[in-house]
Amino acid sequence: MRSVEYFVIALQLIVALGILNVWVLRAGKATPFRGGDAKNLREEFAAYGLPFWFMCAIGVLKVGLALALIAAIWIHGMAQPAAIGLGALMLGAFLVHLKVRDPIKKALPSIAVLAMCAAIALL
Repeated sequence: MRSVEYFVIALQLIVALGILNVWVLRAGKATPFRGGDAKNLREEFAAYGLPFWFMCAIGVLKVGLALALIAAIWIHGMAQPAAIGLGALMLGAFLVHLKVRDPIKKALPSIAVLAMCAAIALL
């Protein structure tokens, strides 16, 4: 296996485990990156003016795409579509941080994950 393939696998794991951490393990907890003054994901989506059902839909998409990135380690052809899908969601996350005028610090994780998704999709 070439070193670039190991690098892409590492990115897939970093992105997938990060998404699962935020959406499964820390969904109900405060972090310094939550939008507005939110203490959990539900409050964060409310701060963005987005309804609960939308948060649920985004959560299903993000968790599903994160699991697809993990599965893509063994199943050829899954990484690029999963990375593109997650990248699109991360672009949306960045834009809503801008919409509510969050400090750039709060938008950094979405930018970082977007960049990693772009690398996965392009390499």
